[in-house]
Amino acid sequence: MASKFVSERNIKFMLYEVFDVESLTKYAYYQDHNRKTFDMVLKAAIKLAKDLLRPVFEEMDRKQPELVDGEVKVHSAVGKMMKEFGQGGWITSRVPFELNGEQLPHLVADVCDFIFQAANYSGHAYAGLTAGAAHLIESFASKELYDTYVPNMYTGNWQGTMALTEPEAGSSLADITTMAEPTDKGYYLIKGQNIFISAGDHDGVENVVHLMLAKIHGAPAGVKGISLFVVPKKRLTQNGKLISNDVVVSGVYHKLGYRGCPIVQLSLGDGNDCRGWLVGEPHQGLRYMFQMMNEARIAVGMGATCMATAAYYASLEYAKTRRQGRKISQKDPTLPPIPIIEHADVKRMLLFQRAVVEGSLSIIMQCSKYVDLMKILPDAEKEKYHLLLEILTPIAKSYPAETGILSISQGLQCLGGSGYCDDYPLEQYFRDARIHPIHEGTTGIQAMDLLGRKVIMQNGQAFMHYVAELQEAISVAKTFRELEDHAQQLKEALNRLQEVTQHLLEIAQSKGPESFLADAVLYLESFGIITIAWQWLLQGIAIQKALKNEVKKADLNFYQGKMFALHYFYGYELPKTLGLAHRLMNNDELTVKMSTAYFSD
Repeated sequence: MASKFVSERNIKFMLYEVFDVESLTKYAYYQDHNRKTFDMVLKAAIKLAKDLLRPVFEEMDRKQPELVDGEVKVHSAVGKMMKEFGQGGWITSRVPFELNGEQLPHLVADVCDFIFQAANYSGHAYAGLTAGAAHLIESFASKELYDTYVPNMYTGNWQGTMALTEPEAGSSLADITTMAEPTDKGYYLIKGQNIFISAGDHDGVENVVHLMLAKIHGAPAGVKGISLFVVPKKRLTQNGKLISNDVVVSGVYHKLGYRGCPIVQLSLGDGNDCRGWLVGEPHQGLRYMFQMMNEARIAVGMGATCMATAAYYASLEYAKTRRQGRKISQKDPTLPPIPIIEHADVKRMLLFQRAVVEGSLSIIMQCSKYVDLMKILPDAEKEKYHLLLEILTPIAKSYPAETGILSISQGLQCLGGSGYCDDYPLEQYFRDARIHPIHEGTTGIQAMDLLGRKVIMQNGQAFMHYVAELQEAISVAKTFRELEDHAQQLKEALNRLQEVTQHLLEIAQSKGPESFLADAVLYLESFGIITIAWQWLLQGIAIQKALKNEVKKADLNFYQGKMFALHYFYGYELPKTLGLAHRLMNNDELTVKMSTAYFSD
């Protein structure tokens, strides 16, 4: 297995030179932190990843969870991981001090998650899901519910999940059928089924706490009638004893990848005694759940970035040590073979990987920075960053998810036949990564969310803020000779994106929503490439600022390598938006007009 799965040098470059995390400590909320504490946290995260998560990365894939006597049996390391993440304060890294959290900036906490997930995505999933579910209870539930469930979740004793997928509803949440019958005892009786629930049951914890969507009997039809409930696997009696809550695991899915964390099917209320406790107000469940869902979508993008990053370092290590062939210009067969990294096509594949993974990490961290700014800035300034986060969420989820697969595929290609075998981790990364375009809303759903909601929300304010952010970066980049051409390229691409957007909005007016959204995935793809180009330009600005000073040879190599990855993205990836724009400006409505009957044999 490759020894390296992340670059500490790149992480610190992104934190301190691109996103200036230290500037956040000037505000009262983060004033108790400084660079020294951030570095200590990063060091501890890397050590935990190397010592606890990485050693069982392959083993958790090989020894899949099993359903035994009604309970899911997982790798023995899971229980230790949950305790370590709980006791070490990793589950509460973003939680305020007054709730016994670490109150770290999201930029730092998210980078720690990046380290953990790159080491072992399945292993970290348990703690990540628990943190998200606990935060949802913290945000919207009563103090009584918080006190009952969250402390045990934060210590890693109890698992948290997001349970919102049903067999017949899938992503169409308006069609969920899980019902909640009111009682006069402060709880509801829950009845229904859930599928594809990550970490939905396992023996690595004492209890599993589901944040579940259901409709209260008599609720309005559609999404307006959805409520959110806490539904534990085991409920507490008055004397503090845990007993069964009529939540039964009816199946464990055997998956292509991401095998170390179980995904289960649940049956609720078969014995008419599954109790759920309402979170917040009735019929507001979808609004509440979208907090966790949006966080989860960015987390999925992070997971895809982590896998592709670890795969990049595995293929890089192989390319440096594997010797094969000679340079094309060398005709002497007696010369020794050269490392394959010397071949131009292998460099191309490695540059593609680096351009994708470091660009993807950048957009994830950009979103993290916006979350931090929303915490510390006056209310009048928060709305801008809220809207930017809204419009970037489908990009931060889908670009790493879709392109990360291509990146890992190129990494596997670097290894040739060896990459196809399980002697190296590339085949596992390739399998693991395929879930990301599906998890937390498929790419098609992200595309419709971007074009059908985010671009037009608040009369286009989110899109206008996005354009302004890119224009600001372009303006700064033009002050550096080395970035002038790239700045102009991005300006032209952004202008095309605005033209395409206006054209599609006119289609919406003239031909309706089906034609408007028919090629939304292509729009999302183009939007994503332009967004990553912006992120590379921001990195280029930081590099050029650094190179104004005298730098060590190792740092010079690092910066020059980053610049080549930037050049690659602008030379190979950004031009793809030309073809996408050409297609999106076409009015032939091909996919709308294609009759389903024509798919017959």
